[in-house]
Amino acid sequence: YKHYALIVSEISGHGLQIFNLNLLLDDRKNVAYTETSHYSEFGNAHNIFVNEDTGFAYAVGNGFWSFGPCKGGLNFVDLSNPEKPKSAGCYEEDGYTHDVQCVIYTGPDKGYKNKEICFASNEDTVTIIDVSNKENPIQIARFEYQHKYTHQGWLTEDHEYFIYDDELDERGGQLTKTYVLDVRKLSQPKLTGIHSGRTQAIDHNLYVRDNAVFQANYRAGLNVLSIRDMSKADFDEIAYFDVYPDDDDGDFNGAWSNYPFFPSGTIVVSGIEQGLFVLKLTAEITPRPTTTPTQSPRPTRTSSPTAFSFWELTRGSKNDCEITDDERCVTDGPGEYGNSEKCVYTAKKDMILEVDGVF
Repeated sequence: YKHYALIVSEISGHGLQIFNLNLLLDDRKNVAYTETSHYSEFGNAHNIFVNEDTGFAYAVGNGFWSFGPCKGGLNFVDLSNPEKPKSAGCYEEDGYTHDVQCVIYTGPDKGYKNKEICFASNEDTVTIIDVSNKENPIQIARFEYQHKYTHQGWLTEDHEYFIYDDELDERGGQLTKTYVLDVRKLSQPKLTGIHSGRTQAIDHNLYVRDNAVFQANYRAGLNVLSIRDMSKADFDEIAYFDVYPDDDDGDFNGAWSNYPFFPSGTIVVSGIEQGLFVLKLTAEITPRPTTTPTQSPRPTRTSSPTAFSFWELTRGSKNDCEITDDERCVTDGPGEYGNSEKCVYTAKKDMILEVDGVF
């Protein structure tokens, strides 16, 4: 968070360590650093999530199941001053939380617009909580399914779907399963489908960027899925990097997690036995389409056309037709259907085109 690292551990009594990363800019060698600050309102924790938009951290899995602070549920930490973290409350009504994502909600459910909503993976449910008021968090929904172990998940960027994994449902030779939960109405989440992967590896931690899902799937390594149709849990695997080449069995070795959010596009993958891998994705990811199509602006011809990123003029001349500067709309003016167009633009790369209307 900002220039601070937050560190938790499942070691009893560990608490939360906060370290100022700016100290690493010191050019001295062989320096032993100590923590910048310490938070001891809990001992052990499985993980910690920071909502950078609000400045609150959420420790999860603190204590052992129902015996620790917050009964193992969400433990709120105020990071308005990271060097002096403060307790901000708990959400414990649904018991142990294994992982969580909290966002300022911008999805289609208007009653929760701009509120801080948490999506918690709670071993046997996906539980949705409004944590806008830290003194009075409110459970919105508790989604149950035929589970083995609800482990972790991530929202699509439009906040319409929650994609999650179950850590134990691959045991016994099942293909990797990825679950898609429709959360367009937060109080009534619905399972839209389950995607079966290429291998029998256990899925562990996944994240969504643009129109792709980045999965750390233990022995199968990093799997990158392109989203085709969320309403049917339809994905295409467009890339993978195998950190455990011996096999793709359903055992707990190999890729633990990944991070695909660097502005550079770099992806890092952590391997339990292997260490850290720094990767660059060569497959192309398309931005996720907007929820509601918008009206294209009236086309205008640029005075000094530049090389187009998406289209190539393959028939006619630039003087025969108009194209908007954002390349979203091309027209040759009023005319009839058929092959009477004055010019033709051909796409330079593969695209997914979505239309709304009758043609």
